Amino acid sequence: MKVFRGFNHPGIAQACALTIGNFDGVHRGHQAMLALLKNEASHRGIASCVMSFEPHPRDYFAALLNKPELAPERIATLRDKLTELARCGIDQVVVLPFDAKLAQQKPQAFIAEVLLQGLGARYVLVGDDFRFGAQRAGDYAMLDAAGQQRGFDVARMNSYEVHGLRVSSSAVRSALNSGDMHEVTRLLGRPFSISGHVIHGRKLGRSLGASQSGGDDGFRTLNLRFDHDKPAASGIFAVQVHGLAAQALVGVANLGKRPSLDPTDVNGGRVLLEVHCFDWPAHLGAEEGYGKIIRVDLLHKLHDELKYDSFDALTKGIAKDCDDARAFFASRHGQTQRQNTRDRI
Repeated sequence: MKVFRGFNHPGIAQACALTIGNFDGVHRGHQAMLALLKNEASHRGIASCVMSFEPHPRDYFAALLNKPELAPERIATLRDKLTELARCGIDQVVVLPFDAKLAQQKPQAFIAEVLLQGLGARYVLVGDDFRFGAQRAGDYAMLDAAGQQRGFDVARMNSYEVHGLRVSSSAVRSALNSGDMHEVTRLLGRPFSISGHVIHGRKLGRSLGASQSGGDDGFRTLNLRFDHDKPAASGIFAVQVHGLAAQALVGVANLGKRPSLDPTDVNGGRVLLEVHCFDWPAHLGAEEGYGKIIRVDLLHKLHDELKYDSFDALTKGIAKDCDDARAFFASRHGQTQRQNTRDRI
C-alpha cells in the first residue's frame, strides 16, 4: 500500500475509486465499506484509495477555539490506522493535513480541486452521514449531483450493524471508555491493539520490586508512545505482545500518563503504553528490545490508572496487577481447553 501526504506527488494513481473519512479504529463498518470499495475499483481497473485527515478535523477546531474538550478521544494512532487499511487491501492512502485552507474550502472547490484534479476520482463511496466542505455545507445529494454533471459515480453505504448495534467509532470509544474489551473486539473484528517502536524510559521498573517479579530486573517495561493526548482507552490491562519472540508473550500494561510518577520525567508527561512481559526472551538480553516494532493486544481491563503515595505502594500495586493478569490468562486458557474438549466430543 502506498501512502501519500497530500496529493501532489509522483506515483499517485491517476484514477481511483475513493472513499473519504477519518477511519479511526478501522472497525467492522469501515471494513465492510473498504471491501465494497475494493470490489468497485477492481471492476473498473483502477486503484482503491482512502483519503483521510491528520489532524482529525475536530482536533483542528478544538485547537482553533482553544477548547481542548471538543477534541475527540483517539482510538488509534496514524501508524495503526495505516496498518489496518493495508490489511484491508487498499492500494493507496492519501493523508491530507486538515488546516485553515481545507477548513475554509467550499464544497464545489473540494470536488473540483481535490476529488477530480488531485485524485482523479471516478467512483466515490461515502457513509450515510457524510458531510464535507466549509461549514460542512456539502452532503451526499450535492456530491451525487456533481458526479452526474462531471462524470464520476457516487454511492452511499448505509450503517453497518452487528446484532442490532450500529458499528461506529463512537461506539468503539464508548466501549473502550467503559473497559468492555469483549465488546471492543466485537466492534473491531479483532483485539484492540497499539503498535510502535520501543523507546527508552527512566528504567524505573527495573528497580521496583525485583523480589516480587522473580528476577533481578524487577518490573522491566517496554515503552511505546501513543501520539495523542486523549486516548479512548486508559488504565491497566492484561496484554499479549507480538514481535519479540516466535510466540506471543503475555503480560500486564499501563496505558496513560502514569499519575504516580513525576510529570517532568524523560517522556514529558506524554501518554505511554508501558508493558511488562512475564517471561522476557533470553535472546534479547537486557537492552535489545529498544527500537523494535511490537504490537500489543489489550485483552482485558483490570482497572483505571491509580495514584500511589509511595514507591512501595506502587510496587505492591504492580505485583497485584501481575497476579490478576496471570489469573485472567489462566481462566482464559481453561475456557479454551473446555471448548476444545466440547469440540472433540
